[in-house]
Amino acid sequence: MSEKPMAKVKSRLLFLVALLTLAPLLFSAGCNPARSNLAVFNTHFEMHDYPRAALFAEKKLRIKGNPAGEDLLWALQLATVERLCQNYQKSTQAFDRSEDMLKYYDEQFKIADVISTTVVNDNALPYRGEEYDGIMLNTYKALNFMAEGNNDLARVEFNRALDRQRRAKEKFNEEIKKLQEQLDKNQQANSADAKSIVEDPNTLTILQDKYPNLYAFEAYPDFVNPFATYMAGVFFNLVGDHAKAVDLLKESCGMAKDNPYLADDLLATEEILNKNTPLKGTCWLIFENGLGPVKEEFRIDLPLFLATNKVRYFGIALPMLKFRDIAYPYLTVDVNGAAYQTRPVADMDRVIQTEFSKDFKGILTRAVISATAKAIAQYALEDQQNGSWAAMLVAAYSAATTAADVRIWTSLPKDFQVARFQIPKTGKLTITPPGDSSFDVGIPDCNNMIVYVRITAKQAVPIWEVISF
Repeated sequence: MSEKPMAKVKSRLLFLVALLTLAPLLFSAGCNPARSNLAVFNTHFEMHDYPRAALFAEKKLRIKGNPAGEDLLWALQLATVERLCQNYQKSTQAFDRSEDMLKYYDEQFKIADVISTTVVNDNALPYRGEEYDGIMLNTYKALNFMAEGNNDLARVEFNRALDRQRRAKEKFNEEIKKLQEQLDKNQQANSADAKSIVEDPNTLTILQDKYPNLYAFEAYPDFVNPFATYMAGVFFNLVGDHAKAVDLLKESCGMAKDNPYLADDLLATEEILNKNTPLKGTCWLIFENGLGPVKEEFRIDLPLFLATNKVRYFGIALPMLKFRDIAYPYLTVDVNGAAYQTRPVADMDRVIQTEFSKDFKGILTRAVISATAKAIAQYALEDQQNGSWAAMLVAAYSAATTAADVRIWTSLPKDFQVARFQIPKTGKLTITPPGDSSFDVGIPDCNNMIVYVRITAKQAVPIWEVISF
C-alpha cells in the first residue's frame, strides 16, 4: 500500500478514535437536563399534584455548598408549591434560601464568566435569577408573614420588594454596560464579524420572522411589578401607614388605569388622610390566575460571514417565551345582593416579557459570538491538509452545544386580579368562576380582610386563604 492511501487510512482511524472519545461529550452537550427536569416538574404542577411537585423540586436542591446549576430555580419552585399548600414556614425557608442564593450571585458573579459561556452556551452558567424573581420572592414572603399574622416581618419584605424595584434599573444598566465592554473586547480578539451579524438588518428580519412577538407588547415601567406595588399599598393601609400607602396606590393606578377598585382604594386612602378616619369593613379578593410563561428553544441560520463550504455548521439557538392560559377571565363574588367581578391589577406575562426583551440583545450577541468562534475553528481545520475529519468533529460539537437557555420560574401565575367591597353580613363569601361551580369562603370576625385565591387552571380545585386584620 502506498504512503498516500496509508495516510488516509490513518487519518480515518484517528477520526474514529476521536469520535469515540468525544461521543460522551457530544451527548452530554446535546442533552439538556434542566429542560427535561422542568418538563417533569411542570407536568406535576399542571396536574395539580402539588405534593409530588414539591418533592421533585426538593430532590433537585443541593443541601451543602455554594449554589450552582439550577439550585436557585428549584428553591423558588419549591417555595411556591409549599406556599400553595399553605405550608408557610417551609415556603419561607425555601424563599430564604433563594434570597441567600441571589445575594451570593450578586457578590460572586463576574461578567467574564458570561464571556466564557460563548465557548459552549448560556446553560454553562448557573441560574442566577431575574429581577422579577427577587421582587416576587419578597412579595410572596410578605404574604406568608401576613397569613401568619406577623406584620412586622411582612413590612420588612414589602420594603425589600420595593427596594429591589428601585435598584433594578440601575443594576441592569450597569451590567449591560460591563457586558458590552467585555463583548467588544471578545469580538476584537476573535472576530469583528460577530458584531456585524448582530447589527445586520437581515438578522433583524430573520428574528422578526421567527419570533414576531418579541417586542409586540405593552411594556411596564422598567422592572416594576404592579402586583408588588399594589399589595404593598394595601398592606400599608391595613397597618395604618396611610401616607406611604397613598403614594404606592397612585403608582398602581397609573399602571392599571381601567381598574376601578384601585381608584376606590386611592380615594378611600386620601379620605382617611384628610379626615383621620379609620379603615374598616373592607374586603379585598385577590385572584392569582393561571400559569405564567415557559421558554422554548428555536434555531435560526444567520447570514454567514464566511461564504464558503468549509464551514459545515453555523447556527444559533435562542429562547422564546411561550405563554400559557389563564384559569378564568375573572371571578364573581356575591356580596349583600350585589355582584363584583375581579379586574386585572398586574399581568405577569408583561412583567416577564418586559425584562426578557431587555435581555434579548445580550442573549443574541453571546449566541452569535459562540457560533462565530466555532465557525472559525471549522474553517481553520478545513484549510489544513487532512483537516476535514477534525473539522467534522468541531462541526458536530458546534451543533451539539448550540442550545438555548430555557430555564424560568414556571410556577408563577399568568396574572393577578382584585375586587374590593364591603365585608358581607352573611358570614361568608360565595365566589363563582364563570361557567363553573361556586365555592364558599367563611369570614372571621375582623375589621378588614383579604381573601387570597389561587386557581392554576380551568376546573382546578381553588386554593384560598383568609388574612384578617
